[in-house]
Amino acid sequence: MDDNAVWELFSPLYSDLLDADEFSRRKPFLAHYTSLEAVESILKTDEIWFSNPLFMNDMEEVRFGLVHCAQALRESKVIREAVGTDDRYTRFITSFDHFIAYFEQQFLLDTYVFCLTEQELNNTDGLLSMWRGYGGNGKGAALVFDTSKLTTYDGSPLIIAKVQYGSSDERLTWTRSAAKKLSDIITGNLIPDDKVHLIAFALFERLKLFALFSKHHGFKEENEWRVVYMKDRDLDNKLGVMFHYANGPKGVEPKLRFKIAPIEGVTASDLSLNKILASILLGPSTSSPLAKRSIERMLEVIGKPELKERLIASSIPFRAT
Repeated sequence: MDDNAVWELFSPLYSDLLDADEFSRRKPFLAHYTSLEAVESILKTDEIWFSNPLFMNDMEEVRFGLVHCAQALRESKVIREAVGTDDRYTRFITSFDHFIAYFEQQFLLDTYVFCLTEQELNNTDGLLSMWRGYGGNGKGAALVFDTSKLTTYDGSPLIIAKVQYGSSDERLTWTRSAAKKLSDIITGNLIPDDKVHLIAFALFERLKLFALFSKHHGFKEENEWRVVYMKDRDLDNKLGVMFHYANGPKGVEPKLRFKIAPIEGVTASDLSLNKILASILLGPSTSSPLAKRSIERMLEVIGKPELKERLIASSIPFRAT
């Protein structure tokens, strides 16, 4: 049994991802709520800035998956029994810990996330909770993207998926379910001793995606989707030139300044901001006729007058104090 044959055995670990919410099936409209300063920068430069998940607003984020869920998997009795002998289990645990440590040391700093919220096509007001939380308390704007205009590629370092929400207990329940799936695969197949490290790698890869695309249920109303850049998938380092930083209120943070333009093997050959931007939604505190005309002036000055027809002013009767 070669490595590819062993790897194919573990596809059931991903069965919970292949549902109606899969990006390739739905292609939803996704909005990025932010400040007017950030909107101006994005439109001027055709760049969006990805953030490292360790610096994001859910303090658990990736840590929960790589710490608590990983520990639960180490302590799983069903995995221990399925792997078999003490020697095989030692190989499994040693490999599992190695993959986690290597990811944290070599790739985690340059794993980046761009956050969006799902939005109905006919929603021209936006979501008040998002305005308050991310859109400058109503004084910002939301860039709404039509993801049906995006082409995705297998093997791309960019992954787009919906965030799954759960309490700490619910996320640990997922971990137990993953352990059971893994044990069933091991029990039902004769995996050679020299391939035990592949069992650990398969489990780590699934855990990594769970950590990146899961969040505490207190954030559920955000209905979040994420574009995640994974350095360990960028084998040709095509986005390495975009690694950057920001020096802000929380100190210096690593950033990925992603240029919305064609990148061979990563994006479509005709990708552009103008192509995927469906609308610019002005926040309820910046939605007066005068404010809208000022934004139109900004678009003219930065050389994007064609976007004026995509400006929409939110009609939510909310004014920030």
